[in-house]
Amino acid sequence: MSTSAQLRAALADALTEDGTLTDPAWRGAAETVPRELFAGSYFEQVPGSVPTRYRPVRQGDTGWLRGIYTDQTLITQLDGRIRPDDCADGSVAGSPSSSSTLPSLVLRMWHQLDVQPGQRVLEIGTGTGYSAALGAHRLGDGNLTSIEYDPVVGGAAASAIKATGYGPRLIIGDGLRGDPEGGPYDRLIATCSVRHIPMPWLHQMKPGGKILVTLSGWSYASGLALLTVTGPGAATGRFLPGYTSFMIARPHDRPPRPTLALMPGDERPSRIDPALIGTWTGSWVAQLAAPSAERMGAGAEQILWDVSTGSQARTASGPDEGWTVVQRGPARLWDQVERAVQRWQAAGEPHQESFGITVSAAGQRVWIGTEDGPGWDLPI
Repeated sequence: MSTSAQLRAALADALTEDGTLTDPAWRGAAETVPRELFAGSYFEQVPGSVPTRYRPVRQGDTGWLRGIYTDQTLITQLDGRIRPDDCADGSVAGSPSSSSTLPSLVLRMWHQLDVQPGQRVLEIGTGTGYSAALGAHRLGDGNLTSIEYDPVVGGAAASAIKATGYGPRLIIGDGLRGDPEGGPYDRLIATCSVRHIPMPWLHQMKPGGKILVTLSGWSYASGLALLTVTGPGAATGRFLPGYTSFMIARPHDRPPRPTLALMPGDERPSRIDPALIGTWTGSWVAQLAAPSAERMGAGAEQILWDVSTGSQARTASGPDEGWTVVQRGPARLWDQVERAVQRWQAAGEPHQESFGITVSAAGQRVWIGTEDGPGWDLPI
């Protein structure tokens, strides 16, 4: 049976071989920090379950330690309250609300942040504490502050970090407010996603400081952006290659909604293939165009629903290999999405790495190519 140290070394080898780990100092952190202290129990998805159910995996269970050192996200809480040790044998339904992100993503983001020795870092979203422990190992306790919204999650993380021998500054509070007492910082890294960049973050950064954060929304499309602070309350940046998603910060998540009831509306042909908004970047473009809508469906059958206005749009395959859309409500959701997708198509349907973001007191805008290119305002 492999030991924790052996499994850590094997994981570090694999992440070095695939190009994730390029900095020997971060490799040293990956080989040193025991992930099992941060996810002693976790949930495993029950294959084929509808709705999705999860079964707890606890210390001593077959495959427990090997699962921890597999490059996967470990779900550690459901519905903001259910933890693996709360469950009896069997399975439970729920929505993931806290997790230990897969190690390759955590370490890739630390690399992308480009933090230098001696710089001070603010981490938004302590989660299990694994990322904070990696950061403390690499940067030193005094250079890292980490904020967690959930006091139960934060308390467990503090205990785990202490058990590893590290002691970064830990705060329980709303990470969207940042750390008013602790700035200014050189770097900010967020392990949750947000609908827009919180302005307190910008005011707590040094000029030239960098912010690494995932932008998301109520349709749960995501894009990872690296911004440089250009002045008080101002920043600009680009979206990065790859496919990164995080749970949305709870204050930015969509409001509770009733059960969806599809209603009649105005029907017309669709000018775009609805399946486009089921792709990674296509769904991102659709979310930018209709930021208050939730997207459901797949392929030609897409549904957009804006709870605040009651507006709906649903698509289907139409005659002659085309598609139809039915819209209802004051917000013509499909009209908005069509225009956005057509602008994206005119630009060559680029991946998100061709997108950028500008933040100022006047607003926050995501654009394609250059700042004067096609773009959309983020909801504030």
